[in-house]
Amino acid sequence: ELFITSKLWVDDSGYESTKKAFETSINKLGVEYLDLYLIHRPRGDVKGTWQAMEELFKEDKIRAIGVSNFLPDQLDELMTYAKVRPAINQIETHVFFQEDKSYEFLKNFETQMEAWSPFAAGRNGIFSNPTLAAIGKKYTKSIAQVCLRWHYQRGIIAIPRSSQKAHMIENLDIFDFELAEADLQTIASLDLNTTQFPEWG
Repeated sequence: ELFITSKLWVDDSGYESTKKAFETSINKLGVEYLDLYLIHRPRGDVKGTWQAMEELFKEDKIRAIGVSNFLPDQLDELMTYAKVRPAINQIETHVFFQEDKSYEFLKNFETQMEAWSPFAAGRNGIFSNPTLAAIGKKYTKSIAQVCLRWHYQRGIIAIPRSSQKAHMIENLDIFDFELAEADLQTIASLDLNTTQFPEWG
């Protein structure tokens, strides 16, 4: 079974544009509905976009609606007119950018946190990080598996991207161990509290 997610691009912001973009997406995908549809960024006519998405949600054309790259204050603003709370906020979060403020906010806000780059796209030497390697050695796991398990134990959905079957299998093999509290504290110390993708800001 597939869980199909798509995003509304920034240039398609607005009520009518959102309806058209959604139809384009499902036609290209060859499906009758989407499991999840997200606003890619808080730009343009977010209010009109959200209204269109709520209507598509109520028509069962989308099973869940959410956002991406929204800050806490932007979510607060959205809720001044939203009738449906965002199911997900998909943001940059990984061991080098742990987003503790958003993490706590989203838990209280009852919106699921999702990581669009759980490995920081390999930046900052994540796959050769000695701290993560040492933790992985304790559990006979790779650095990638340690990172994914860290997300999982925090209740964060992680979307690792890979075209290699071996990596896909490895990424799924994280449910037979649990990071100890001391390891979680060690990983917390890796937080640089800054984006690893400044060019996307």
